[in-house]
This record gives sequence, C-alpha cells and structure tokens, in this order.
Amino acid sequence: GSLTAVALAFFFYKVFIFGFPLKPDARTDIWRVEVRLQFEANGGPVKARMFLPQRTGILTVLDQSFVSPGYGITTDPERSIGIRAVYSIREAKGVQTLYYRTVVQSARFRDEGARDPRPQLQPPVLKGPQLAAAEAIVKTVQQQSSDEATFAALLIKRLRQAQSGDEANFLLGHLPSNHRLVTVAVQLMQFAGIPARVVNGLALAPERRNAQFHHWLEYYADGRWHPVHVSEAVQQPGQTYLPWWRGNAPFADVSGGQQLSFNIATRHSYEFALRSALAQEQALERRLVEFSLFGLPLQAQLLFRTILVIPVGILFLVVLRNVVGLKTFGTFMPVLIALGFRETGLLWGCIFFSVLVGLGLAIRFYLERLKLLVVPRLAAIVIVVILLLATLTVLSFRLGFERGLSIGIFPIVIMTWTIERMTVVWEERGAAEAFQQAAGSIVAGALCYFLMNLVVVKHLAFVFPEMLLVVLAATLLLGRYTGYRLSELWRFKVLGR
Repeated sequence: GSLTAVALAFFFYKVFIFGFPLKPDARTDIWRVEVRLQFEANGGPVKARMFLPQRTGILTVLDQSFVSPGYGITTDPERSIGIRAVYSIREAKGVQTLYYRTVVQSARFRDEGARDPRPQLQPPVLKGPQLAAAEAIVKTVQQQSSDEATFAALLIKRLRQAQSGDEANFLLGHLPSNHRLVTVAVQLMQFAGIPARVVNGLALAPERRNAQFHHWLEYYADGRWHPVHVSEAVQQPGQTYLPWWRGNAPFADVSGGQQLSFNIATRHSYEFALRSALAQEQALERRLVEFSLFGLPLQAQLLFRTILVIPVGILFLVVLRNVVGLKTFGTFMPVLIALGFRETGLLWGCIFFSVLVGLGLAIRFYLERLKLLVVPRLAAIVIVVILLLATLTVLSFRLGFERGLSIGIFPIVIMTWTIERMTVVWEERGAAEAFQQAAGSIVAGALCYFLMNLVVVKHLAFVFPEMLLVVLAATLLLGRYTGYRLSELWRFKVLGR
C-alpha cells in the first residue's frame, strides 16, 4: 500500500502540476538531436569545428546548447555551406568529449512568397574522357526532359541504372556510395547549366542511438531550392529530413588532436511537457525535472526506454507462471527472449529461437557422450551457440532475409542455459515435458513481446518511472498467492465435480 501511495503521489503531481502527457503524441513534430564529438588531444592548443543545423522552410531550430567544459565556443558562418561551431582551448590532453544538443520543430509559419536568390553557377572542370561522358549523359537526359524537375529525376534514374562499361559507370566508379552518386549528379546538373548542390542531413525517424547522415541534392528552379533524394531506401512516406550542411566538406574536423569520431542520437521530444515543467516558479520543481530521466543524454534515455519496460514484462510473466500455471524454462528467460523479438520480429524470432535450441540440443546430447564436467560443458555450449548465431546470420543474409541480421541480440548465456535445462528435463522427465516447457517459453515470450512493445506501455514506463513501484507492489502481492492455478483447475476438473 505504501509503495502504491508513493507512486500515485508522484504520478498525479507530474500529470497535474508538470503537465506530463498521459498518452504518447504520435503526431508530435518536435525532435531532440544530440551530437557527441570525441577525440584525443595532443597536449597543446586544440580547435575543433563542427557544422550546425540551420532553419529551413520546413524545420525551425528552437533551441541549442553546448556542453564543453573549459572550451570557448564561437560560430563561423560560411557562405552557401553552413554555420560551424568552433570549440577552442589553450591546452588539452587525453580523450576530449564535447556535446551539442538541439531541438527542432516543424515551422508553423512558412513564407510561401519568399524567393531564394539565384546562386552563381560554377560548372565543374571536366577534361578528356570525363568531359565526353558528361556530354553524352547530359545530351540524352536533355532530349527526354522538359524542365529542371524532369531533368533531375531522369538524371538520377540514369545514374542509378548505370551498367558496366557505360558513361555513367565511368563517372561513378566501381560500387559507388550514395554520397558519390549525389556528387556526380550535382556536377552533371551544373554542367547542364542548372544550379545544384549536395545536402547532408538526418532522417528524424525512426529514433536512433547511432544516426547516420543521409546525402541528397538540391537544384534551383523558379526561385527555390528543390530537394531530390537519390536513395530509394530513405524515401518513406511522412519522413522528415533535417538539412545540416551543404557541400562535400566533412561534418567535423580537429586541429591539435587525432582519432576524431562522432555519434548522433535522435528521438521524439516531450518538449512541451518539459517546457511547462521548467516554467514553474519554484526552484524545487525545476530540479525535479533536471534530475529526472529527461536530464540524461539521449543515448542513456533510449537505453532506459528499453530497460524500463522489462519490469512490466516480468510482472506479466509472474501472472502467467503463478496464476495461469504456464510452464517455462527458467524464471525470466521468456522476458529476455521477448527483448530479442523486438528486433527480429515475432515470427522470425520464434523461427530463429527454435532452430538455435534444436541445433544446440543435438550438439548437447553429443557432448553428453564425452562425459565432460559441468563448467567445461557449459563453456562448450556457449561457443557452439555463438558459432550457430554467426552461421544463421550469414545464411539468412545470403538468402535475402535481412531479419537474420538482428539475431545477434539474442541473449547468448540465456540460450545456453535453455539448451542445458531442456537437456536435463528431457533426461529426467521425458521428451514430452521438455517440449511442453519449450512451447510455454515461446508462448510466454510472445505474450511479453506484445505487452512490452505497446506504445502506451513504453510511454508510461519512461515518463512515469515511479509507476514501477506499483508493479513492485503487485509482484509482492502475487508472491503471497497460494491458491489454485488456472491450469490446475482444468487438470483437476473431474475431481471438482
């Protein structure tokens, strides 16, 4: 009762005082982006530069902050490319970590009448075979197009369908990357007299801990810049892209340091709820928000979005075992398997799980003949499970099943103990009991997967983590339950009559 009272007190306070939403807003257009810049300083002066996102016709940068202890920060605008943040310090040595965070929102008011000034055209310098190839491609596309839009679409199609030995393949090279394809397309459009430029930006969906930059092109026509995405993989309905900088310059560079790396995380933001909380006059309330999960780095927030739903799955598993009477291998193994299903999908997860356990079981019976001790036997099974994971991943990828690439997140140690436990049950109680517990484990994992994957559950668990005290209270109550299980009522229904 005390746990429930404390949890409900925090819950109602956050709902009615802070204004935290009870339901996830699926149509929210506010995003938080965090960049972590890391490098090894040499011990002297250091200057690190990084491009910053800018306001566009679609998105607006609401807020941005820099976390860089000891560093001075200035901005360096570069015409037609973007704005760079410059981190500088007189002396630094060892690993340096700098953070940049920004909040972006869809622009509420877009000036449809505004026009961008026509840029100065700078045709690329091409000579010899490159010039001949460019002239052949541009001439063909110009004959088939009627304006800049159709020219850009046909040019992209021509480059993507490049065949070995033709002009497009000569300009692109062997196995061209998406960035290379965009760069060549921009050069050919400028060669045809159409202003164009390379755009580097982020896709704001889905949420990612390690987001990668996408590359596309923009061409100038009718007083505006028009985007054209080259890769079909990123052309998703309703997808929003945040342009970051233009041109072929690297995203970040450093002088006075080495081994530069960066990591980018993106997620939906509860910015309106946080703003209403931070706007409170009491300093205590502001501190409560700052010391909540929202005050963590985005990497940690995305991690806790997964961790905080585990107790909900565990409570559900307790109900299945103690109230329903479902038999499973291990106590919490189905919940961990459910986490694997979140990446592979339910159908493929069940298939991979069954194949792994089946093959591992066959090898475990072979090891039984060798009369090994317990620890070496378990070590051997761990090695076998890892080899099976690698083999299944390669085979599924070669067969065209991309879901197989996610099989590596299956808990290896849990799979090992599942195989070991199934072998023991098989030997002590027979194959029927072993398969019954295996089927129960898959069913429980599937049910936990459906519960833990609900958007409302993930939202409430992250925004109101104090409600886990209610989950704890319910678990303690179920721990005192000594009544009949539903499966026992069915089993002894004849005696009940």
